[in-house]
Amino acid sequence: MISNQSLTKLGYRLGRGGTHAARTMMLGELMLLFEHTSPDAIPDGYRDEVVSLNILGKPTQNSRLLTFGHLVELYGLDPAIPVFRVFRTLWTFDEAARPVLALMLALVRDPLLRRSEAFVLAKAVGESVRREEVEALIVSGEPDRFSAASLKSLAQNINGSWTQAGFMAGRTRKVRTAPKVTPTNITYALFLSHLEGLSGQRLFSSHWMTLLCRSPAELEALANSAAHRGQIVFLNAGGVKEVRFPGFLTAEEEQWLHE
Repeated sequence: MISNQSLTKLGYRLGRGGTHAARTMMLGELMLLFEHTSPDAIPDGYRDEVVSLNILGKPTQNSRLLTFGHLVELYGLDPAIPVFRVFRTLWTFDEAARPVLALMLALVRDPLLRRSEAFVLAKAVGESVRREEVEALIVSGEPDRFSAASLKSLAQNINGSWTQAGFMAGRTRKVRTAPKVTPTNITYALFLSHLEGLSGQRLFSSHWMTLLCRSPAELEALANSAAHRGQIVFLNAGGVKEVRFPGFLTAEEEQWLHE
């Protein structure tokens, strides 16, 4: 098992709080920000675009600062953070992968959103997803934490993020849908599974594989496609699987996995 300290170093956010108490995963804002910044941008570069240049079109200085703060909470916006650096690189490869990529990193960094993962994935395609069900899920863990208004807002934000990522459809009445998944998505899913201490065949049975909503054969085909694109090294012989991630982590970051 990877320690919580190592996961935090790699970019995971643990604890009880989360951005979804105030916002969705902000996919539109993230896409616009990345259109105006290079993949190797530093934190000050992202801040300048949002706060000084107001490329997201916020009406006040305070709203710009709040928006930037939420984006940092959700995504990191710092190449020194491994989960963000790899995410930002993969973002440039495949436009179709972006909604699910964003959801995956938001799940890494928002404990409130993570609470809903198993619930949403247990829903069959076409099944209704009611806001009240999400509220009940949150209350079951911490019955006295949120007011009724805060609980409703949080549930709406959570459902909004799953909708932005393609796992739900509808405005007021949400229905479970199947997301668009590409080889780039499995690259990031395998990488996150690796960070969480899995290897070999176990990489393909992690909760990140469940998130992709594909059969084992389809997951293997996606991994082969990712390898052909040069994103990963995928070896599969006699039912024994090995996945390597060349250049994804520095030597120091690799060491964190063994602390």
